[in-house]
Amino acid sequence: MKIRDFTLTTIFLSIILLCAFTPIGFIHLGVIKATIIHIPIIIASIILGPKIGAFLGFVFGITSIVTNTVAPTLLSFAFSPAIPVLGTGQGSFWALFVAIVPRVIIGFIPYYLFKAMHKAMTKKKNKQKQVLFLTGLLSTFVHTLLVMGSISLLFNDAYAQAINADSTSAIIIAVLTVFLTNGLAEAVLAAFVTATVAPPLFKLLKK
Repeated sequence: MKIRDFTLTTIFLSIILLCAFTPIGFIHLGVIKATIIHIPIIIASIILGPKIGAFLGFVFGITSIVTNTVAPTLLSFAFSPAIPVLGTGQGSFWALFVAIVPRVIIGFIPYYLFKAMHKAMTKKKNKQKQVLFLTGLLSTFVHTLLVMGSISLLFNDAYAQAINADSTSAIIIAVLTVFLTNGLAEAVLAAFVTATVAPPLFKLLKK
């Protein structure tokens, strides 16, 4: 079992690194980058448990720091302490929090979400795919809210400057817009992939 878990962890880690350091993983959307790297982390958390999920989430956070340092966008100051915060001449170590903490959290949340919903839906037929779909969907929503919420709280003034917002309500609208556009797209994609990929892996683990 240790060899099996190590092998699967290595495969998930390879997928994360491949996505992170190629155009596949981070999609530039002007102000911010959309991502699909959270998907293998969600699946790994469900299949291999919260500890491995959190480790892979940490790796995701590190790759986010690297990519935002090497190929910065307007909001890269919120993900890399090497990028000066808008309106200042220096970076902020709070960027490490934004880049890493939400990604570590998304590494263990799917495991507990899946377990809780699977237990709650014991009377339904074909429940596994439904629960996997919902787990992928809700986990991604949590990830998006944690990232965008952290940015708007820790870098309020700089974020407002980046999106040309002149009030708190404008910032809230901007966060909700991100959540309902690329956040929703990321969530739906994660839901479908999780519901498709996880069942064969469960069968593999039972052999």
